[in-house]
Amino acid sequence: MPPILKDFPHSFETERLLIRLPLPGDGKLVYEAAMESLDSLRQWMIWANKPLSEAEMEANARQAHCHFLERVDLRFHLFDKENHMFVGSSGLHRIDWSIPKFEIGYWCRTQCQGKGYISEAVRGLTVFAFEILGANRVEIRIDQRNVRSRKVAERLGYTLEGVLRNHQSAVDGRLENTCVYAMVPEEFRSLSLRKSAGASL
Repeated sequence: MPPILKDFPHSFETERLLIRLPLPGDGKLVYEAAMESLDSLRQWMIWANKPLSEAEMEANARQAHCHFLERVDLRFHLFDKENHMFVGSSGLHRIDWSIPKFEIGYWCRTQCQGKGYISEAVRGLTVFAFEILGANRVEIRIDQRNVRSRKVAERLGYTLEGVLRNHQSAVDGRLENTCVYAMVPEEFRSLSLRKSAGASL
């Protein structure tokens, strides 16, 4: 079946979050969160080191919406269910539908950091990937120096399969060692992540 014909939910909820595909009009929310969080984002995100504008963020959100519908990349925006604040972004990227295999990425706006939102979102997306999309492998790839992001993967039970040395250029121009964390169906079933995710899938 061509990926574009795959039917699955475009949103779901966890205990505190509404997690949904990007929509036209999200650009302003993403731009405000990114500008608030530039100091932390610029350490790890290449896109945050380029000039940003609300118009570019809106164009990017609309492109992400299209990619989601085409099933070539599944970006999700995270919203606090109580106050409707845009918390950050995550998603299932570098998709290989023939396996299926996905890679989870994530970032959180500064004022929402340290509250467990990203762990909650990644837990929900892990459940979504395995139970809804039939994943046989989910990866999280992280700069070895990014200790906070690595703790998210470790907290959720992802296995560190190895470190790719001098794998790519990091934001600061140095060669990056990339930690490859992964989960496969047998591990997912043993971890009971659905119960702890509070996900309405």
